[in-house]
Amino acid sequence: MTKASDLFVAALENEGVEYIFGIPGEENLDLLDSLRSSKIRLILTRHEQGAGFMAATYGRLTGKPGVCLSTLGPGATNLVTPAAYAQLGAMPMMMITGQKPIKKSKQGRFQILDVVDMMRPLTKYTRQVVSGNNIPSMIREAFRVAIEERPGAVHIELPEDVAAEETDEPVFAVTPVRRPAADIKAVKRAVEMIESSNMPILLIGAGANRKRTRCALQTFVTRTKMPFCNTQMGKGVLDERQTLFLGTAALSANDYLHHAIEKADLVINVGHDVVEKPPFFMEHGGKKVIHINFSAAEVDQVYFPQLNVVGDIADSIESITRQIDSQEHWDFSYYKKVHDEVESHISKYFFDARFPMLPQRIVKQVREILPDDGIVTLDNGVYKIWFARNYKCYASNTLLLDNALATMGAGLPSALAAKLIYPGKKVVAICGDGGFMMNSQEIETAVREKSNVIVIILNDSAYGMIKWEQEGMGFKNFGLDYGNPDFVNYAESYGASGHRITSDRDFTETLNECMVSDGVHIIDCPVDYSLNHAILNIKIKEKTELL
Repeated sequence: MTKASDLFVAALENEGVEYIFGIPGEENLDLLDSLRSSKIRLILTRHEQGAGFMAATYGRLTGKPGVCLSTLGPGATNLVTPAAYAQLGAMPMMMITGQKPIKKSKQGRFQILDVVDMMRPLTKYTRQVVSGNNIPSMIREAFRVAIEERPGAVHIELPEDVAAEETDEPVFAVTPVRRPAADIKAVKRAVEMIESSNMPILLIGAGANRKRTRCALQTFVTRTKMPFCNTQMGKGVLDERQTLFLGTAALSANDYLHHAIEKADLVINVGHDVVEKPPFFMEHGGKKVIHINFSAAEVDQVYFPQLNVVGDIADSIESITRQIDSQEHWDFSYYKKVHDEVESHISKYFFDARFPMLPQRIVKQVREILPDDGIVTLDNGVYKIWFARNYKCYASNTLLLDNALATMGAGLPSALAAKLIYPGKKVVAICGDGGFMMNSQEIETAVREKSNVIVIILNDSAYGMIKWEQEGMGFKNFGLDYGNPDFVNYAESYGASGHRITSDRDFTETLNECMVSDGVHIIDCPVDYSLNHAILNIKIKEKTELL
């Protein structure tokens, strides 16, 4: 016979779990004791939200569910935002929460919420363990569901009396699942539509950000010489230094890329995910769209593809590539103009040395200093638009931004998870001062774990994204300014190294020094957002209309 909590941990080990991020409570003590002798590492965090973001990022980078842990009640409610973050962002993640005994009351209703029901709209699977005998099948099913396309969050509640039970159930074998290939006729029709079009364009979305898809798409682009673009969560699937790359859909409309898509008569839309802002709207009688994804398109007023190629994305692209030939009548001349205009536009302020620094200049310096395989994790703010538009990714999952839930507070925890997974890579978190302060306590976790990460705080003492929106809508500046702590002293109080930027040159020198130094580095960098409205809301629209 085995204690249920030991069986629970054995089942997690069987799934290949390496880390559990979280904060245990009284109701998790049996599970905590079982973890003590496990090969799974407990990464103790300072807030459950940070633990959830770390677990979700682990899932995003590995394709395997990241696991996080909390107690009941307030611990569980603190996982609500990470649950939504993982679910909307298609990141496989398992949440484990504790609960009071379910077979007899020990403290009435104290701290008791219906956590399973609370998690239902935020997860793909949520269950309470009512018997230790159910643990192996429940964990196996939860992991299967979390990984299955479209990936997402799952939740298991383990009550403390069930955790202490005895059971003799074995764990379930982990069996691989092969995704089905697309219908042969659908592939043939896709080839016909592409070859008969005049100005096709390849659009890469979030669902294409998978390991096997990168190679398949690159082969397609090399064979057809077709220009391509991506959504924010499709960044890096293909190397963005290529001359066929047209840019990233970072704004809602009027950017160069949106005009390129509008000119196309056929969009090959790979990995489209409705959680992202649409990079284009369909109209009856307008451009045709081929939807290539793991599942069929959800039809609405602005998206109703003429063809669905449903199946494993990499397999679908490989099948199309084998059958397609580059066509002499394809006209990519307008896309070439767009490419040249984009290159000129995004580089305009790359060498502007004013201080406080422009976000365009910061993007340029980070890209220049960071190695090709370095990872940037973005929190959520107006700088996300500048990084999405101006930062070129050379490999997938090297710019981790959230364009689904788009929550603040995830930048620093995501960086810690990325560094755990890739200890040999350079990892930089880019945070606004607002988002940084939402989970800044995880600096202590980073220091305790001896993590070598760099955090750049873009400091404007305001909620800059909303300020930009406020100005764009013609409202007066109101209600969005605040004060900040001394970030250098704040960092050093945790045992991290603090740096205050005083000039453009100082930023470059400091970032270079941090890159070759161990430990946790917090860089306080004043940022100048005064050009945001003029460039993003006015000048881009004027220039693209001339195109």
